[in-house]
Amino acid sequence: MRLNIIPREQHCISRKHISDNALKVMSRLHAGDYQAYLVGGAVRDLLRGVPPKDFDVATDATPEQVAELFRNSRIIGRRFRIVHVRFGREIIEVTTFRGHHSAAGNHESSRRGGNRSRQSASGLLLRDNVYGTLAEDAVRRDLTVNALYYDAQTFELFDHVHGLPDLEARSIRIIGDPEKRFTEDPVRMLRVLRFAAKLDFTIEEHTAAGIPPCARLLLEIPPARLFDEFLKLFLSGFAATTFEQLLTFDLLRYLFPDTSAALREENALTLIRAAMENTDARIGNNKPVTPAFILAALLWPVAHQAFLRYGDRGDSPMVAMHAASMDTLAEANRHVSIPRRFAQPIREIWEFQLRLQRKSGRKAAELVDHRRFRAAYDFLLLREQAGEKTDGLGAFWTEVQTLSPQQRLASMSAGKGGGRRRSRTSRTRPVS
Repeated sequence: MRLNIIPREQHCISRKHISDNALKVMSRLHAGDYQAYLVGGAVRDLLRGVPPKDFDVATDATPEQVAELFRNSRIIGRRFRIVHVRFGREIIEVTTFRGHHSAAGNHESSRRGGNRSRQSASGLLLRDNVYGTLAEDAVRRDLTVNALYYDAQTFELFDHVHGLPDLEARSIRIIGDPEKRFTEDPVRMLRVLRFAAKLDFTIEEHTAAGIPPCARLLLEIPPARLFDEFLKLFLSGFAATTFEQLLTFDLLRYLFPDTSAALREENALTLIRAAMENTDARIGNNKPVTPAFILAALLWPVAHQAFLRYGDRGDSPMVAMHAASMDTLAEANRHVSIPRRFAQPIREIWEFQLRLQRKSGRKAAELVDHRRFRAAYDFLLLREQAGEKTDGLGAFWTEVQTLSPQQRLASMSAGKGGGRRRSRTSRTRPVS
């Protein structure tokens, strides 16, 4: 592709909108006789008039050379090494220009201290530490709108891949041949959907057409890496739109196959959509969110089906729910690795749905003080919002929270909570 250099008077980027720390990094790299450019999402957002959340720098210096210039830095990554330069709470990410995976490129990269690239038999990139030039780096990036470079010395914008016209057209386009790029790294398909949702852009037709033939390659991605992508997909404030994109391109079944199959069940799709919208609203209002809650919603249709199966064979409700929770999470972990710190809260949210059915007695009165009550209560409301029948449990626990601890204990211990105490041997199921 032909390089397009856009002078200062033809674009809206100003240094005053760039992090001082990013400018310091580029300045020191220049002083060390290295090239340095602001790149990626920061350039894209500055051109859109949106304040960037972070700033990335691309350079021809190797990670070791960057680390020598900045004592406040560390090299991270294995598949592709990058340098994090820390300034208090801000981190400037510095990457070395990537090159092509040719024999000549590998030789040049090794000469400069880089590792040779390595691919699987199917073409999946296992190691990508091949160093190159600015032009090569541009075509090695994923999306055209994320491959624009800004020179803080000359104030010029460099566009090697038709990124600026795509940005103006609000179009998400993969750089190069879509199927080849998706084969090299199937996660790029998720990035296409995520950025289309985040930016409210359309997906360019050839890029979209390349996704279905490569979708199964997501099965080759390690579950731990897919969990990292899960966080980006659903905890960036655009979960609802991203979820719809996953459904449109049928990629959900490669992340959560059991959930994908369970969407045919009544209320399942409605509940998950409501959870996505709830999460987006909380992020939009600067309220805290946890992966545990949205995972609990995504996997609830699967867990509930398993719970009913265990109940049908005669297990008590709590035993059935515990077994269903363990089965559901174990199977989900085969595709998306869920850390223990989130798996435990997920199980507690699900099991709490049974405990919330008790409306009287001291133990019921004390539920409000449990550390997991609020998440479980919100989840109960989500189930009702999706159309599940709970015999008014949501309204009951909403009213209970208006009482003082003394009033709550007196009312519920006296049996005025609206229901009778069930025996420990009760085999009732959660209403649904």
